[in-house]
Amino acid sequence: MSVSIRPTEPSDAFGGEFADDPVRVAVVGLGYWGPNLVRNLQALPGADLQMICDQNAQRLDQITRRYPTSRTTVDYADVLEDDGIEAVVIATPIGTHYRLADAALRAGKHVFVEKPLAASSADAQALADTAAEGGLVLLPGHTFLYSPPVLKIRDLIREGALGDIYFVSTSRVNLGLHQTDASVVWDLGPHDFSILQFWLEETPTMVSAISRNCIMPGTPDVMFINLEYASETIAQVELSWLAPSKLRRTTIVGSEAMVVYDDTSNEPVRVFDSGVSLPDPESFGEYRLSYRTGDIVSPRISVAEPLALELADFCTAIRTARAPHCTPQLGVEVVRVIEAVDASLATGERVALAPADDAAAESVGAPGDAGRRDGVAHAVPPLREVRIPAPERRGVGHRATARQADADRDVPLRADASKGHSHG
Repeated sequence: MSVSIRPTEPSDAFGGEFADDPVRVAVVGLGYWGPNLVRNLQALPGADLQMICDQNAQRLDQITRRYPTSRTTVDYADVLEDDGIEAVVIATPIGTHYRLADAALRAGKHVFVEKPLAASSADAQALADTAAEGGLVLLPGHTFLYSPPVLKIRDLIREGALGDIYFVSTSRVNLGLHQTDASVVWDLGPHDFSILQFWLEETPTMVSAISRNCIMPGTPDVMFINLEYASETIAQVELSWLAPSKLRRTTIVGSEAMVVYDDTSNEPVRVFDSGVSLPDPESFGEYRLSYRTGDIVSPRISVAEPLALELADFCTAIRTARAPHCTPQLGVEVVRVIEAVDASLATGERVALAPADDAAAESVGAPGDAGRRDGVAHAVPPLREVRIPAPERRGVGHRATARQADADRDVPLRADASKGHSHG
């Protein structure tokens, strides 16, 4: 097994050093995550935090005592109408993401939106289209894609150190925080779905899930999700707000090596030279498996705060007119997977995801050919399958839909950040 021990240096890749011309930014939302965004923007040489917006005046007073140089407002219109503000960072409840981000983009501002990008793939795609039409940066806040351990594992996969990826198993569980406006898959799922999309560079073709509402009726707080990919990789994702301890553990099994990624460990990445091979039989009917247990390597991982790298990338993308590391389309794909999970929970069936570039006008829940792959092991019986089409992309100059037009007339002028979502 050959594993590079050279640490990934993400700070070099994401830049953000534009102290002579910092990006003038406003933060919208001071719930669970907003104060972390404010802290990092204040410390980032490439950013100039001009304004902080939240409808809770008490929160604004508290943040002003720590950062007195930034203006505050309870009115989102103040952010939109300020020509000096180039970019808006949004950390509000999921249901507000589309309207707040769409209004900012239409005001000519670059936008950073905390995960997930929107409450539906159609809205997420509409945001991506609006940003592209305006030549604006839109960055979905999938912070783990800037985590040095996640970047290191991506390098190992691309270098072929793990061989063919057989399967991935992830556990993201803890006690709380229960949300009243979202299930556990909308809260915690974006982390694992974005990481898998980043590592495997493909969207699952089939999704199935089971869940239980243990505490609040109608709000799943524990979930087990099965994902199948065209490459024949399979993955299982465990999510829960109801666990005795915090666990952030991912196992990746490849044909050449295996990796355990533990985000709570002092050694977050451990590479195991372990595997099984099937040598050619010496005689007819003789098959003997060969098991290999070799070295365990813990590559050195650079120490850097992912959120700081993410915001630096946002500012660098704005100043250099390049695409951010976490693209809008990745954000759209994450929302599509979440919708497929919801569809599986609603129907009790496996859900087929159309390719990302398939804009066929199929309705969600319509039965159709699932396109099952031969030779792929399935974790659930092949029941009737539900197809979910990719969201339609509009071309440059396409007129806004009636829904978008209604949103334009009804943009919330106050950013409600009374609810926060976890980033654990």
